[in-house]
Amino acid sequence: MTRHLTVARRGPRPPAPPRADRAPHELMVFSGALFDTLDEGEILSLAMDHIAVAGPYSAEAGYLTVDGDLVPSPRNGPVHAVAVDRRVRELAGEDGPVLVPGRPWGRALGLRGLEGLHGYLVVTSRSRPTDAERSLLAALVRHTAAALSVAFAHRRQREDALELHRLREERTALQGRLISVVAELGYQRAVHTLMADVAASGGGEEAITGALHALTGLPALVEDRFGRLRSWTGPDRPDPYPPPDPVRRDEMLHAVARRAGPVRMEDRLVTLVRPQGEILGVLALVDARGEADEHTVLALEHAAASLALELAHLRNLAEVELRLHRELADDLLAGTDGASAYARSEAVGHDLHRSHYVVVVQWSNRTADDSFAQTVGRAASAVGMHSLLTRRSDHVVLVADDRPHARALYEALSRETGTRSGTIGVSSPCDTLDDIPHRYEEAQRALEVRRNSREHYGTTFYDELGLYRILGPGNDYRELEAFVHEWLGQLIDYDSRHHTAMVETLCRYFDCGGNYDETAESLAIHRSTLRYRLQRIRNISGNDLANVEDRLNLQVATRVWKIVLREQAGDPHR
Repeated sequence: MTRHLTVARRGPRPPAPPRADRAPHELMVFSGALFDTLDEGEILSLAMDHIAVAGPYSAEAGYLTVDGDLVPSPRNGPVHAVAVDRRVRELAGEDGPVLVPGRPWGRALGLRGLEGLHGYLVVTSRSRPTDAERSLLAALVRHTAAALSVAFAHRRQREDALELHRLREERTALQGRLISVVAELGYQRAVHTLMADVAASGGGEEAITGALHALTGLPALVEDRFGRLRSWTGPDRPDPYPPPDPVRRDEMLHAVARRAGPVRMEDRLVTLVRPQGEILGVLALVDARGEADEHTVLALEHAAASLALELAHLRNLAEVELRLHRELADDLLAGTDGASAYARSEAVGHDLHRSHYVVVVQWSNRTADDSFAQTVGRAASAVGMHSLLTRRSDHVVLVADDRPHARALYEALSRETGTRSGTIGVSSPCDTLDDIPHRYEEAQRALEVRRNSREHYGTTFYDELGLYRILGPGNDYRELEAFVHEWLGQLIDYDSRHHTAMVETLCRYFDCGGNYDETAESLAIHRSTLRYRLQRIRNISGNDLANVEDRLNLQVATRVWKIVLREQAGDPHR
């Protein structure tokens, strides 16, 4: 059923708008009337009644946002109500044209404040408005939106006051019950028992913060070691939660670690969760009014002790699972018995019976240590990849149960690491476990080709390499060397004798598609210098770059030299 707004009447309405030459004055009078009321429906009706102040306009309809829905004003006319209503909802918060028969011009204009969309005015005109009339209409819409912002803010303030009163009453009642517990068993024993029961229930961090909030009446939260929110129970949760500042975070942790027990940090009462000295997280109460007493501190300390057991248990489980995943991934990459691999994969909850892909990840500013491996694991999970993970000296390896999206993992890792300087190689599908070692070589080849291409960073799939697939590991390099020597031998010898870079220049020229400007820029030389080098290349090699066959063979030869042979020789300039 369609809801309609109830308009609160505040006495007789102002007379109809005067002549156009008094529009600015009347707009100021109208603005004053808008801010005299705090009723949203009345504000919308005033705007609809006085739309003609801005020009030859008519108000066809008005809407207010109520609980996320657009509610039509009872002033809306019935003639075009269905079509207009459908069009306004199609706009989804944007301004846009509205077609009304008999009106050459119509617009749905959003009434927006800092908090978002407050509603709409649907306005038509008997003629196309002039620039001055459009400006006056925009001013009327801004004034109406501002008045609605004030009205909405006032209503929220009243609602917040009522909620605060309710929360205080709940806290008073809870404290009253706790006083009874103190009288029977002692407050300390009661809190200890409650937290022990919560920890034993297996409810996790949410159960602990829930119990702490119930005991203190204050919002309770858990953050990880780096400041990311893990759990929040209670009102006023920031959305979105503010991203951590690494420098300030370390300063806060050191400040709290130097003190015994919970420490007040601005509006929070903070304690570290650190079983056996290692900081696993932070438990805090939001106490903006400074209401915490010794009972609050006691509850926070007991909650931190329960949370320490919970996080230590989760840490141990994660380490065991990670070790099992790595051992299985290592064996799969090296080649292992199928029956054993299937049994071990079931034990760690991974289905090896599906087709898999080997994914190799390398980031220029990160060493392939445990920290980076965990970063890759988080990013892979965030984009829905199910995989086994391990690492090598300079890269991380994933054995994934589906073909990765072309950009999703790369984008997720770019966000995690704060840089886009990373390369990912993906193998062709592994239909059997025996395929995995060879597919690992394919993924490494795809990564190596990407690193030596013009665009160093991003994701490359082995089955999209084209020519480079026949240049992969295991091929006979003697024929490749003979081919390269035939087409580039004179240039390579010339570079060696004269310490020049003719072969590299030719590579860049082909990489840039024969574009002189791009090639010169990539080599950091002048265009005339490039022309000279290319002429020298023609003279030294005896090959004509304008000849189709010569050009093709030279381009293939430079690719083989750059991707395969120079790699095999351990060229330090790769």
